[in-house]
Amino acid sequence: MADPFDDRLGAELSDIGVELDRISDLADGVGKSLSRAFRGAVLDGRSLQSVLGDVARSFSDIALKAAFKPLELLASSAIESLFTATNPALGGVTPFAKGGVVAAPSYFATSGGLGVAGEAGPEAILPLRRGSDGRLGVAAGSGGGAINVTMHVTAQDARSFAASEAEVGAMLLRAVKRGTRGS
Repeated sequence: MADPFDDRLGAELSDIGVELDRISDLADGVGKSLSRAFRGAVLDGRSLQSVLGDVARSFSDIALKAAFKPLELLASSAIESLFTATNPALGGVTPFAKGGVVAAPSYFATSGGLGVAGEAGPEAILPLRRGSDGRLGVAAGSGGGAINVTMHVTAQDARSFAASEAEVGAMLLRAVKRGTRGS
């Protein structure tokens, strides 16, 4: 079984790696802007005020791009999810007729507009079924019939039968667990 701590640590390290990449990209952009501005000043004979104005505009452009990047990714993800969810030909349609788990933010159409599931962590999708009384509820499973377990115990006498009681109990428990796993 996977350790949830390892999963969380891996996710955190991945997030840190993404942020470090963004910082590296910003630093590269700043360096290129400064280099371009001073090269232009030397080659074109521009004034220091003009060069510093260009540097300030470059910094503003870099900052705005960095600020709007998360919004751009969110909008892109939402639009992509909406189109892939409404058109199976675009890919990635996951059927949940038998239920399932949504572990990441997923967008879907509702009668009132757009819905999102999994935005705060894993959420379950449970199929509903109308009962004989007409009420709607969570479908309990496909079985519903009785399960018969037959056990044969062979013992020499009452004392040997009593001695095998723990073994018989363990076998019954295993049979019950197998039955609940299959339903």
